[in-house]
Amino acid sequence: MYDLRPHFDEEIDPGTNILLTGPPLTGKRSMMMDVLAEGTDRGNGAIVVTTKDGADRVLKDYEKRTPYDGKPVAVVDCVTRQQGVSDARESDRIKYASSPVDMTGIGIKLSEFLQAFGDRGIEENRVMVHSLSTLLMYSDLQTVFRFLHVFTGRIQSVNGLGLFSIDSTSHDDQAMNTIKQLFDGVITLSEDDEPEIRLA
Repeated sequence: MYDLRPHFDEEIDPGTNILLTGPPLTGKRSMMMDVLAEGTDRGNGAIVVTTKDGADRVLKDYEKRTPYDGKPVAVVDCVTRQQGVSDARESDRIKYASSPVDMTGIGIKLSEFLQAFGDRGIEENRVMVHSLSTLLMYSDLQTVFRFLHVFTGRIQSVNGLGLFSIDSTSHDDQAMNTIKQLFDGVITLSEDDEPEIRLA
């Protein structure tokens, strides 16, 4: 089982995917990083798929939460190469997709990390994607839906925990409702109230 400490006490079944939704700047990324860091402290694998910040910044922020040297913490960076840094080298910790449009590449890099962690005997993995809004900015809803269907299925198949964020104010109701269908639970964050969690 997984949990969502330090924010919620809920026990979460392996293979669960959760959508974090709320306006910008309500702490979605921070909450997901906290939940992944809790897992790192327990020996879980952690994979961050980032469409907003480069891997270096993600890892700096992560290190403030927990020292991860020698631990299974990895980043799929969809930003750096898009910004024209073509000589960024991949490592055991960082892999690059060419841009947020390269969803096939993102899926492949995720699978490579899950495979590598599995080879190390790591059975519990937490994956976060920040943010689906960036994917929707570059691609249409159908394409993102198909990608997410495969991506959430991959997390389910390895009994992982998936956390995905979306800016609720950037998309219409139809887009939000379509995306929500793919998830087992939703965490709603707002500027004023405590976060709410609904699990299917």
